[in-house]
Amino acid sequence: MNAVTIWRPRNGLLSLSDAVDRFFEERLLSPRSLWLASPLRDGLAMDMYRDDGNLVIKAEVPGVKPDELEITVKDNVLSIAGEIRSEEEVKRENYIRRERGYGSFCRSVVLPVEANGDKAEATFEDGLLSVSIPLAEEAKSESIKVEVKAS
Repeated sequence: MNAVTIWRPRNGLLSLSDAVDRFFEERLLSPRSLWLASPLRDGLAMDMYRDDGNLVIKAEVPGVKPDELEITVKDNVLSIAGEIRSEEEVKRENYIRRERGYGSFCRSVVLPVEANGDKAEATFEDGLLSVSIPLAEEAKSESIKVEVKAS
């Protein structure tokens, strides 16, 4: 006996909301290495703000020793370089999952204001690098007086 199937052309199509849901589910459920920031792939995660006449930059550099970091300020560009080293050798076939990256990294950012790079100071604690750079005198001025002329 032959079966009759009713053809409904929309059965195989996703609605827009279903497509959006599927997109985010795939991103959130995928391996962490595909969607989390990695110093080797995306550069160091940084915060930058002004504080008491200084430009403060904070960068996450977990797994790096302070003496292995190279920090330079030249021509109003801050560069942070280093290397994340693997602490042990494990044979590739023994891995179940590998998400941490190893190798050299370098992140350079143009400072948004003129700063005195030769007077920069850096501290390092618990994987957080803090760099404080005094602002140049011309960069400390935050307000400009506007003269209004009557027409």
